[in-house]
Amino acid sequence: MGTATFIDIIVAILLPPLGVFLKFGCGVEFWICLLLTLFGYIPGIIYAVYVLTK
Repeated sequence: MGTATFIDIIVAILLPPLGVFLKFGCGVEFWICLLLTLFGYIPGIIYAVYVLTK
């Protein structure tokens, strides 16, 4: 796990859709993360960290 991944995870914790957008663009991962964040902040964080670390 490098410094870039660590920074991506920090951004994903603060703003989950932004962290996913910076990594994948406006793809399916971003829309899933945005939807989960709208339903609840914690599910959005969990999904964002999962997607960024897989």
